[in-house]
Amino acid sequence: MDAAPGPRNRRWVHAAIARVEADTNRSADTHLLPLALWPAQRGVDLYLKDESTHPTGSLKHRLARSLFLYGLCNGWIVEGTTIVEASSGSTAISEAYFARMLGLPFVAVMPATTSIAKIALIERAGGRCHLVDDATTVYAQAQRLAEATGGHYMDQFTHAERATDWRGNNNIAESIFDQMALERHPVPTWIVVGAGTGGTSATIGRYLRYRRYDTSLCVVDPDGSAFYRSWTTGDPQATGRSSRIEGIGRPRVEPSFLPEVVDRMIGVPDAASIAAMQFLRANSGRRAGPSTGTNLWGALRLACELVAEGREGSIVTLLCDGGDRYADSYYSPAWLTAAGLDPDPYADVLRHAAETATWPT
Repeated sequence: MDAAPGPRNRRWVHAAIARVEADTNRSADTHLLPLALWPAQRGVDLYLKDESTHPTGSLKHRLARSLFLYGLCNGWIVEGTTIVEASSGSTAISEAYFARMLGLPFVAVMPATTSIAKIALIERAGGRCHLVDDATTVYAQAQRLAEATGGHYMDQFTHAERATDWRGNNNIAESIFDQMALERHPVPTWIVVGAGTGGTSATIGRYLRYRRYDTSLCVVDPDGSAFYRSWTTGDPQATGRSSRIEGIGRPRVEPSFLPEVVDRMIGVPDAASIAAMQFLRANSGRRAGPSTGTNLWGALRLACELVAEGREGSIVTLLCDGGDRYADSYYSPAWLTAAGLDPDPYADVLRHAAETATWPT
């Protein structure tokens, strides 16, 4: 959309930015939670940064806020602009929240497999959901809808890595290091994240270099995703299939994914992500989504490797969102059976890791 210049638009944009910033000012930082799996004598500490405590319940709240500020400051969003996004759910929930705050129409283009609970949260925030059968068409359909309405396609997959200030300004990396300052291993050996847009890994990877930390960045990726295939082969055009773990994994390598800032990638079977999600609930009482399970699987593997090497240190990963929005899917035994996902064999691996601090070869 070409914004009409003039003082009215400028006043509206100023007021909109002030509302977004006021929302940030009302929100406390998310908690950093130690996960006590084994005695402290093992020398390796594991932490979860609980992003489910954001107003919209997920890590994507940070991204949505940054994308709205980016669009407002670039002149792409003005009074009355229809906001359109391609999303698997959580980003759309957060963007619907900010769109309603600014009095703007919002349309989410999502795969038809998106959980019913996520669709309900978007609609509750005043957004409209446009569901597509072929997940690979969400980009084109979102662009088409934005053009048809004279609106703005947010395009999280392109703009995620540039909308966030990776040098600081209370981004997630800066927050992690501030909260780790008084721990016995204040500089993490590893930070573990998944990749949906690639924006979080880009922000953290850049920040680690900018601040000259020795921390390594590991990206975990679900079955069939293009990110892992691309990183391991060096082929930026590598393709995969749509992920069954909502929020992470993509059938193509997104523009916001920066492989050069990633030190290691771990491929995680879908059923292993479910097992780790269940393991977290059993051992901490916290009900998280499946992408948190993917993170935890990778973090536990790295922790066991550190113990095996006789090294001490800390590992930080993310609790991406809460489990309530997955009650009818990943937390449903009937749904898992229908999807052909059996977490039991992977649950045995996790129990063994927790009891012995060793990872099976």
